Amino acid sequence: MPKIKSNSGALKRFKKTGSGAIKRGSSHRRHILTKKATKRKRQLRAPTHIHASDHAAVSRMIPYA
Repeated sequence: MPKIKSNSGALKRFKKTGSGAIKRGSSHRRHILTKKATKRKRQLRAPTHIHASDHAAVSRMIPYA
């Protein structure tokens, strides 16, 4: 069987951890940062895991990652 193509946009946004969870970066950190509190921007730095309901869809997009 041929290999499955990965979604290249998803490859840039998601990473699989050793335990199989998928982590993602936080949104709202790109622009208009002056009105956002320092605490809020600092907390947005940390990566977070995707929601359980999205796990199957993202896994299909990054089969070999």
